[in-house]
Order: sequence, then C-alpha cells, then structure tokens
Amino acid sequence: MIRATISEVKDGMSAYLRRVKSGESVLVMERRTPIARIVPMGFDTQSGGQGDRMDGEAKLARLEQAGIVVRHGSGSPLDVLGQPLRAGAGVLEALLEERSEELRDGYR
Repeated sequence: MIRATISEVKDGMSAYLRRVKSGESVLVMERRTPIARIVPMGFDTQSGGQGDRMDGEAKLARLEQAGIVVRHGSGSPLDVLGQPLRAGAGVLEALLEERSEELRDGYR
C-alpha cells in the first residue's frame, strides 16, 4: 500500500490514480494520521479493508491487460497445447501423445 500526504496526492493525482487502476491502494495521510484510502473498484470492503482484495474476474482482467494472462474462448484449456483434443481425450492421454511425437521427431 502506498502512503501519501494530502498535498502529494493533490499534486500527483493522475499518477496515483494510474497506480490504483493497476491494483494498488493509496493511504492518504494528514500529518501522521490516515484519513482516507483510495482503492481499486472491486475492493472487498467486507473483509475489513485488509489488503487489496478484488474478485477473481477483476484480477484476471488486470492480469490480461498487463499481458501476463491470455484468456482463451470457451474451448478446453488444453487447446493452448496446439491442436484441440478430440472429444473424450484425457490429460494423460494428451501428454503421452505429445511425448511420443517429440521422441518420434527427435526433440527428446
């Protein structure tokens, strides 16, 4: 959590709001007394305000925007391995098939 005085927040509001938008919180201080907290939308106020708690969808959206996560459509999460799995195929079967292809092609 970022701590800033009233004058720091006033002078650098745009910069502080960018940081809040990226998921951080700002504790606004008057002298040494906290008087306000600027938090991202989705902050969990039910938890007593401890930490930056956003719902899962908001976290995923933030990670996707930062380029850390890539969400795929409604297909199988295993589609990222290459060709989609045929219906009824399991994870173990897909792994064994991938390994046999690597051995056959000389990658192992």
